[in-house]
Amino acid sequence: MTPAEFTALLVLTSVASFTPGPNNTLSTALGANLGLKRSLRFVFAVPIGWGLLFSVCAGGVGAIVVALPSLRFSIKLIGVVYLLWLALKLAHSGTMAQADTAQLKVTFWQGVMLQFVNIKAWMLALTVVAGWLAGREDAVSRFAVVLPVMLVFGLVSNLTYALIGSLLRDWLSGPHNSGLRLRWFNRGMAAVLAATAAWMSTF
Repeated sequence: MTPAEFTALLVLTSVASFTPGPNNTLSTALGANLGLKRSLRFVFAVPIGWGLLFSVCAGGVGAIVVALPSLRFSIKLIGVVYLLWLALKLAHSGTMAQADTAQLKVTFWQGVMLQFVNIKAWMLALTVVAGWLAGREDAVSRFAVVLPVMLVFGLVSNLTYALIGSLLRDWLSGPHNSGLRLRWFNRGMAAVLAATAAWMSTF
């Protein structure tokens, strides 16, 4: 891989990882509602899930998804419905206690599987496979470089958003606002998730 190709990969990965999306939104919301430590299971699930998805695409499954519109539509539909369901749960979570009692809990495996129904994640994986791996004689060695880079950026971006959410935790649940800030914060995050679901439906 040439220095120019590696630089282009870093630029694409930075933009894809740190721009708002379902993963970053959920990391922020979980950090704010549950704290940094308890949001880490989702933070780690994102890069692991995406790494599995990328490996599947690199193995050729991504081409099948592209070739079968009905399969692509099914993935998109499941992802949109799941994000809207999460948005609804988040919008109705007005206190830390509600978030703490399964109102807003995303398990590690839910975080992993979210990547497989996230059409944005599929498009990113397919873009990287097409641009950096497909048809290359050194595809295996390129894969060994690309995958760790993507995993590190995915981890750092979600950890950053979760940290931001956790730093807002005390302010959002302050004793003098009766949970009003947290309710509006959660509704705002729910609106972002809903908007993301709507955006994903256009792919």
